[in-house]
Amino acid sequence: MSGDDTGSNSPHLDDGEQEQAAQHSSPRALVIHEVVREEGESAMDRTAGALVMSGLAAGLSMGFSFLTQAVIESAIPDRSWRFLVASLGYTVGFVIVILGKQQLFTESTLSAVLPVLTRRDLRTFARTARLWALVLLANIAGTFVYAALLQIPGVFPDDVVKALGALARQPYSGGFTVTVVRAMFAGWLIALMVWLLPSARSARLITILLITYVVGISKLSHIIAGSVEAAYAVMNGSASVMDYLLAFFAPTLLGNMVGGISLVAIINHGSIAAEIAED
Repeated sequence: MSGDDTGSNSPHLDDGEQEQAAQHSSPRALVIHEVVREEGESAMDRTAGALVMSGLAAGLSMGFSFLTQAVIESAIPDRSWRFLVASLGYTVGFVIVILGKQQLFTESTLSAVLPVLTRRDLRTFARTARLWALVLLANIAGTFVYAALLQIPGVFPDDVVKALGALARQPYSGGFTVTVVRAMFAGWLIALMVWLLPSARSARLITILLITYVVGISKLSHIIAGSVEAAYAVMNGSASVMDYLLAFFAPTLLGNMVGGISLVAIINHGSIAAEIAED
């Protein structure tokens, strides 16, 4: 006995206690699958304007990960452990976006794929492609706007600007293959976080913090969080537009999608496909 049935047939519990037991149990994998799938279906039903505005908001919000990390780094002595503390700042944008229900592309590598795997028709695939295109473009636009705002002289102290410049070089620190693998791990973790959130309940914030902190301290490549940094480097002359497209955007997008779709969506869907078929 597991999931929603916990305690339902116990001879030692009255009706109220059986309900309490069910509330404290973890949901079955099928329940989690359906919660995440329905979130994807709901996102695909939104108008193009709503998706673009929500995606733009998410791109802007992710900029606070870059800024907060730079502010923390600028306030800490240059020691080997500094990045462990500064990476706490990396989680800020994700907290804002996820708890604020803003549309983030990497979340949809799980939620928007489950309807495709469940329905297996061209119409659902087309709706998913539409969602991805609109959200990704809006997310990236938001990151460029935020990076441009950070370029305004005198807004932040010189030590923060120096830290921003140093962090902005991180997305370009590896070759194509290295960036793809880093991005694959990041996409894997973010999609797993989306899968975990329905059962996290009151621990949603801790779940977001823990997963995104691992992404931060591991210096993994995330297409939206990293885009703020990469765009900042383009704007301050540290990188070119071609560097952004070929050294950051292409390998990071590829890796994030492989990690989210192949390693989480397909595998987790496969684990409960038989239960869906029975229904």
